[in-house]
Amino acid sequence: MKPQLHSLTPPPPAHNSPAINLALQGGGSHGAFTWGVLDALLEDGRVSFEGISGTSAGAMNAVALAHGYAQAHEQGRDPREAARESLANFWTGIVSMGALSEAQRAPFEMLFGRIGGANSIASLWTNAMTSFWSSAVSPYQSNPFDLNPLRNFVAKQIDFEAVARLRKLKVFVVATRVTTGKAEVFSGDRLTVDAVMASACIPTIFKAVEIDGDHFWDGGYSGNPAIHPLIYDCSGRDILLVQINPIRRDKVPTTSAQIMDRLNEVTFNAGLIAEMRAIDFVKRLLAEGKLDPAHYKDVLMHRIDGGEALEAFAASTKSSTKASLIHTLRDLGRAQARIWLAEHHHELGVSSSVNIKKDYLDDMRVPVTRRPMVRAA
Repeated sequence: MKPQLHSLTPPPPAHNSPAINLALQGGGSHGAFTWGVLDALLEDGRVSFEGISGTSAGAMNAVALAHGYAQAHEQGRDPREAARESLANFWTGIVSMGALSEAQRAPFEMLFGRIGGANSIASLWTNAMTSFWSSAVSPYQSNPFDLNPLRNFVAKQIDFEAVARLRKLKVFVVATRVTTGKAEVFSGDRLTVDAVMASACIPTIFKAVEIDGDHFWDGGYSGNPAIHPLIYDCSGRDILLVQINPIRRDKVPTTSAQIMDRLNEVTFNAGLIAEMRAIDFVKRLLAEGKLDPAHYKDVLMHRIDGGEALEAFAASTKSSTKASLIHTLRDLGRAQARIWLAEHHHELGVSSSVNIKKDYLDDMRVPVTRRPMVRAA
């Protein structure tokens, strides 16, 4: 059954439509929020895309969108509508996998995101495999055949050779090189199904993905997402971050599950915060006239996220493939994208709509403490 797209007729693209670069975070099934954002941007038609950088679920969204563009180019179709259809097909497949019996979908949910629900079959299997709270059993022991149901699914959904032939859209998928801990960017001919699987490889559950003799883990450890490819390999100044991992939580976690959830959020946002700090530093030096603008790009940062609405979804739902959750997140993403377009589209090419210092940077100043004066005897 063909997935149903929203039937609103998009306006024709403006002649001065700015080309923006997309930075797509990973976060398991919460990537359906990003699907909604992309769907609304494509439907609106006032922006075009030059580059896309994605990690984990963000990488899957990136290649699904690019697959649509590639198919449209080769079939003479409207690329925006083809990209919307490709994204819908991908997430409809995710939902279909979730419609299987719990025992059947357990390995799929394990790969797509961290398992939640203490009494579920998938959770019991994950606990047995990772033995997180007891003895450490590595995936090389618990999953010796490296079962990877999502790999076959992605390989069938995406024509990677066609994506590599794209010239007007650059796609960057990020994974973490195990031996160095550094981000590895896959693009062009190097962008394969293995690269996407490497970007989503949870090391406590699956073996490191080997590519050309090197081994890789989830890209979130080094860049979620990596922004530097969009700065150095794309000409546009505008970067739109689709964020699905909250930077801030107001409540201190107290249960073991809450602590692990927050630890994962902090870990997978560390690379993003580091890149934001570098961007802010360069922007300040440019503003002070200390850097040559001919050699340094004054990046304009923008962001779409679900805010408090997205934070209401527990981290355990990142592994859920229920249709109700996926479609709810999609609709939330569409709504947030429309709000952003209404409030910030006019800032594209002009100024940043994100206060990097306020939202991402800590106060690096060392507090001054006054020592008590001691009178001489």
